[in-house]
Amino acid sequence: MTARVLIVDDIPTNVRLLEARLTAEYYEVLTASSGPEALAICQSQDVDIVLLDVMMPDMDGFEVCRRLKADPRTHHIPVLMVTALDQPSDRVQGLDAGADDFLTKPVDDVQLMARVKSLVRLKSLTDELRARAMTGQQIAIEDALRAMDSISASSGSVLIIDTDARHAERIRNYLSPEHQVDILTQPADAVFQVSGANYELALVSMSLDDFDPLRVCSQVRTVEHTRNLPIILMADPADKPRVVRALDLGINDFIHRPVERNELMARVRTQIRRYRYGQELRQSVNNTMAMAVTDELTGLYNRRYFERHLHVMLSKAQEQERDLALMILDIDHFKAVNDSHGHDIGDAVLREFSARLRRNIRGVDLACRFGGEEFVVLMPDTDFAQADAVAERVRQSICEKSFDVGTARPLSVTVSVGVSLNDGPADTPESMVKRADVALYRAKREGRNRVIFDAA
Repeated sequence: MTARVLIVDDIPTNVRLLEARLTAEYYEVLTASSGPEALAICQSQDVDIVLLDVMMPDMDGFEVCRRLKADPRTHHIPVLMVTALDQPSDRVQGLDAGADDFLTKPVDDVQLMARVKSLVRLKSLTDELRARAMTGQQIAIEDALRAMDSISASSGSVLIIDTDARHAERIRNYLSPEHQVDILTQPADAVFQVSGANYELALVSMSLDDFDPLRVCSQVRTVEHTRNLPIILMADPADKPRVVRALDLGINDFIHRPVERNELMARVRTQIRRYRYGQELRQSVNNTMAMAVTDELTGLYNRRYFERHLHVMLSKAQEQERDLALMILDIDHFKAVNDSHGHDIGDAVLREFSARLRRNIRGVDLACRFGGEEFVVLMPDTDFAQADAVAERVRQSICEKSFDVGTARPLSVTVSVGVSLNDGPADTPESMVKRADVALYRAKREGRNRVIFDAA
C-alpha cells in the first residue's frame, strides 16, 4: 500500500528519522517545518496522511489540526499526532481538535507502520466514496462535506464486549450520560447481538475469558450491516503485539487500561462522528446514483437508463434467440390537462399514471419515463400474445377509473399504445423504438385509447 505522507516537525533530526522509516516502506514523503507550511502543502497537493508534531513554535500541532479539519478541502485527511506529551489530557485535547490518532515519542517502528497503514486505508475508502459522488453530481459531494460540520457524535449506540461484568459496567457508567450502551458478557453471541441492532461502535476487551478478542472482532465484521462498524480495543500495555496486529487487520483504535474517562469519551466521539460521516457519504453516493438513472417526478427509470438497458437486453435476446417486446405509451390530450388545470395538476396526473403503470406490468418488465407524457416499457421473453395482454391491461387500468388529482371533478384519462417485437438478428434498438413509435401514431390517428402493434 503506497501513500503520500506529510511529516510536520520543526526539528530536522525528527523529520529525517521518520522520513527514513517511511521511505524504507516505499511511502512517498513530504516534509514541513511549521504549521503554516503544512497547511499550504495540504491545500495544494494530494496528501494521504499527516504526521504532525504537537510542540512547534508560533502555531502548535493542535491548532494545525483544527485548521485542517475545519477546511472542506482538507478535513478528510487523517492526522496522526506525534508528541512527547503522554498525559491523557493531551490526548483528549488532540482528539477534540480532530486528530485521528496519537503516537508518543520515542516512536515505536511497529506501531508507527500499523497506525499509518490503518489510517491510509481509511483515507483510501473516503477518497473512493468522494470520487464516486463527484462523478454523479458536484452538489452531492458538497452536501456530504458540509454534513461533517453538522454531524453530532452524541446519542450513539455502543456495544461493550467484555467477560468482566464489573469492568464493563464501569465503562458503561462513563459513557451512558451521552450514549445508549449495551453490555455483552458472552462473546460467543457477538454475531447474534450485532445482527439484531444498529450499533455505531463496539468496545472490545482484550482480556476475554476463553475467547480470542481478534476473532470476535473478525466475526462482528462478517455481518453485512456491521462490516464498517468502528471497533475500539481496551488493552493492557502487555497486549501491545496483539494490538498492533489488530490495527493492521483494520481495527479502528485502542485505549489502554485503566481506561481514563475523558480520553474514552473523546475517542468514542471521534469514532462515532467518523462512522456517521461515512454513512452520510454512502447515502450521498446512493442518492446520486439514483438521481442519475431515475425520473424525479415519477420515480420511474429515465430515458438515459432505458436506452442503455435496451442495448443490453436486445443483444441478449438476439444472442439467445429469445423474444423481446417494446411498448411506447402516450397520454391522450395531455396538453389540454396542463392548459386547463395547470402544470401542478398535470404533474399529479403523471404521477398517478406512473403508479398505475407500475401496478399493471409484470415484475420482469422495465417501465421508464421517455419524456413529457410519453412512457416506455421493455418486456423480456415476451411474444405477441403476452405483450398484447400486458398492453391491454395497462390501457384498461388508465381509462376504467377517473384520476382524482385535486380538480373539482376527477379527470378522465386515456392512453394510446404502440408495440414492437424483436425482429431478429438485424434489429437494432433504434429500429425497435422507431417501429413502436410508428404504431403509437397509428393508434392516435385511429381514435386513441387503443393498442396497435407495428406491421413488421
